Amino acid sequence: MDEKRNELKKIIMDTKTLPTLPGVISKLNSLSDNDKSSVQEMARIVSSDQVLSARILRLANSPSYGFYRVSTISNAMILLGVNVVKSLALSSSIFEIMEKNSVGLWEHSLGVGVASNLIATKLGLPECEEIATAGLLHDIGKVIISLKCSEAEREVRRVIGEKRVHMREAEQEVIDTDHAEVGGWLAKSWFLPDKLSEPINCHHNVAASGNHRIKTAVVHIADALIKASGFGDSGDGYVPQIQQAAWDTLKLDEQIIADLVEELEDKLVEVKNFSLELQQGVDNAATY
Repeated sequence: MDEKRNELKKIIMDTKTLPTLPGVISKLNSLSDNDKSSVQEMARIVSSDQVLSARILRLANSPSYGFYRVSTISNAMILLGVNVVKSLALSSSIFEIMEKNSVGLWEHSLGVGVASNLIATKLGLPECEEIATAGLLHDIGKVIISLKCSEAEREVRRVIGEKRVHMREAEQEVIDTDHAEVGGWLAKSWFLPDKLSEPINCHHNVAASGNHRIKTAVVHIADALIKASGFGDSGDGYVPQIQQAAWDTLKLDEQIIADLVEELEDKLVEVKNFSLELQQGVDNAATY
């Protein structure tokens, strides 16, 4: 039964055509890990990517950051912080992959990222931006399965339609693994930190999470809330039940969930507008 799983893992880990983490992210990671690196050095790396630079300046000058008038990447990085810039750079590259694959999945992922940030902020958790990034990336395994195993993906969709099961169950039947584990493999191959790879790998099994169970629980609940809202397209129409391990880890109750759902509704309108704006930008770029 492990044969298909091992074969898929070998394909993903060995293939030279696997989407690789953009050089900008790799260099930013390297510089941010070095205490001697300066903001100016990191700004020079970011400035090499025009699209990313424009997005960073736009965010730095947005109402969310108090309408500052920021015109340089280095000042924007000081205002936003290195982690926010890295998250933005990472999400930009992921969008490029998803845009070719599924806008619906992109919107679902973006929604989970926003919901993760909302939950983390409401609970007063540290590293909200990184939790949001984990939410954004939680379904990256679905993209890779689609890219590398298109025939198996079609079979998965057939099983979902015929047996009316969650995508994860259909994936286990067809390829002996699931998108969460595949996403974990990819995160490892990209050398992403465990605080990102563990929530990706365990977002459907919170109890299996070890060192980063709080982040994993947040992403798990955010995924359920976004699926319940019907926002985006995660590949099946079924809402997973929130696992007891997530309730216990975050010490949630039904009133907190109800408050989160109410706040999330307004956020999702903004997310939809953002998605449409990005798609318009892609269409315009293709035109020219």
